[in-house]
This record gives sequence, structure tokens and C-alpha cells, in this order.
Amino acid sequence: MQHTMEYWNARLMEFYGFTSCEEHPYGLLGTCWKMAPEMGAGCFWAYGEKDLFDIKIHDFYFHKDTLVESNVSGYLSVIYYDSISGEQLTPYRRIHAGCIQSIAGNEEPYKIWVHKKIPIRSVGIGIAPAYYKDYMKENYPEEYFNPSTAFSQLDQEANFPELVILLKQVEHYRGEGMAAKLFYEGKVAEVVSTLLSRLKNNPKHSKSAEISMQDLKHIELAAAYINDHYAGEIPLEKLAGFACMSLSKFKLLFQSVYHCSVTSYIQQRRVSHAECLLTTSDLTIGQIAKSVGYSTSSRLSELFRQSTGLTPAEYRTAFWKTPF
Repeated sequence: MQHTMEYWNARLMEFYGFTSCEEHPYGLLGTCWKMAPEMGAGCFWAYGEKDLFDIKIHDFYFHKDTLVESNVSGYLSVIYYDSISGEQLTPYRRIHAGCIQSIAGNEEPYKIWVHKKIPIRSVGIGIAPAYYKDYMKENYPEEYFNPSTAFSQLDQEANFPELVILLKQVEHYRGEGMAAKLFYEGKVAEVVSTLLSRLKNNPKHSKSAEISMQDLKHIELAAAYINDHYAGEIPLEKLAGFACMSLSKFKLLFQSVYHCSVTSYIQQRRVSHAECLLTTSDLTIGQIAKSVGYSTSSRLSELFRQSTGLTPAEYRTAFWKTPF
């Protein structure tokens, strides 16, 4: 398996305009890459231990909307976003400020569409199969079970302060030498332990709703309807009818497929369109609020800030203030 640091070194340089630099803004053990001025600004810092784990800190933005893709097959990752504006493409869902996102060893590439001019500020850890299949099994043979479920059930969690604290401790650490290596190893183990404890103490997180191909097709049809009509009133009963399901079953399966509630999905679509209008039109914020389905600008501002970390006015100012 390719060492993840080698993977990121090649990918960052080839696709995203980063170049390696001698600076160490987040610790001497890590490697830092700076984004080329024509692509954007900021840096990407990473530290990895052989083929066991890596730690990544992002603090940059793109001048243009950019498709970011990674394909480290088998990796389990968890990321906390302080700031971001974008969408994961499959399945569709917004990635918003203040959320924790997980990637649970998918064979398919992980793809997100990142919106221009808005900073990506995040911290995350990833563990390789050599860590969770070999190292953990060797050290805990009688108690071992694969932690993939603990990672996958975490996705888009917005209320997990214990995990956020651990990741922020990693972000702010500035140690050196052996002390730093031990610190990072310990924090990775703490993150995995915290996720396993959450799964054990909350049995509901260990089970996902089973879904047939027919039900999946109906859920996707309902989502497509939302995509075309999100600016209007969409009663849940109407969507459940489109999906040929009871309301309770529809809400359960929609959550299972899109990892968010129906209401949250509608809000995500509205905020995405509001972002577009803020940067491509001269409409007032009140006019934009009405065009995406809200009767008042205050409601849009509240949801917009939850999603991006900025108010609509701040978002528009940041877009036009940042140099191209």
C-alpha cells in the first residue's frame, strides 16, 4: 500500500497547485505544502506514521470552485470543520462549518465540491488497514472488532464535543521529537477509543436501516423532487407519498441514505442556492431569502451561519474582497 504521505505529496502538487515548503505552522514533525497563488492561498499540513495513520490540517481557499478528490482505499478518517462551504457529491449533502465528517474506507473515490473564496479550516485523523486490522488485532486479540462501523455511523455528527476537543488538541499542539510522536500516537488511539465507546454505549448507532433497491429508487426520486422544488412548501406527507411509504418509514430510510433529515436536506439545498445568488447577483439578502423559500432574511441568516460559519453579508463581502 502506498504511504499516505507519498500519496498526498504527489496529489497536492499534481492536481491542486500546492508546493512543499520549509515552514512548520502546525509542528516540526509534519510536512507543509503551500498553495500556488494562481490557485488560491493557504497551506496543507500533514504528519504520518509509516502506513499506520496520518493527521491532516487544512487552512486554505481556492480562487475557483474546485472538485477535490481523494482515493486512499481502506482508510478510516474523521474530520472536524471550523470553516467550509461545499457539498459531498455521492450521496449529495452539504458539508458545513461545525460538523464532523467521516470517511469509512470506501472503495470509490471521495469527492467534494468546494466553493471558491471560503476558507477550508479543518483537522482530521485517518487510520490505515495496517492500524485497525493488524495493529489493533495483534494488541487486543480477545476484544478486537473492526472499527469501520464506529466511523461510518459518525458521519455528519454535529454534537460530539468529546471528539472535537481531541481533534482541537491535535491542531494546537506544537511539540517536537519523540514527545510529539508519542503525543500524536496517543491522540489517534484516543480518537479511535472515543468512537468505539460511543458505538458501545449507544447501540442504536450500530445498526443502519436496511433498504431494498426499490425503496432506494423511491428515496432518490423524492430527493430529486426536493432538488427541483426546494424553494416552495414541501409537506413530508407528500414526499412519503411519492416514495410509496409511510411517513415514519420514509423519514427513517431518507436519513439512512442521505445521512440527514428531510428538513435538513431541504435547508442544505436552499443555503446552496443562496450562496450562488450572493456571489452572482445584486439581489438584497431579503430578496434572496424569499427566492430560496424563506419569508424573512433573519431565518436565512441563521441557517446560513450554521452552515458556513458566516452570515450572508459576511459571505458576500469575503467573496468580493478576496483577490482573484
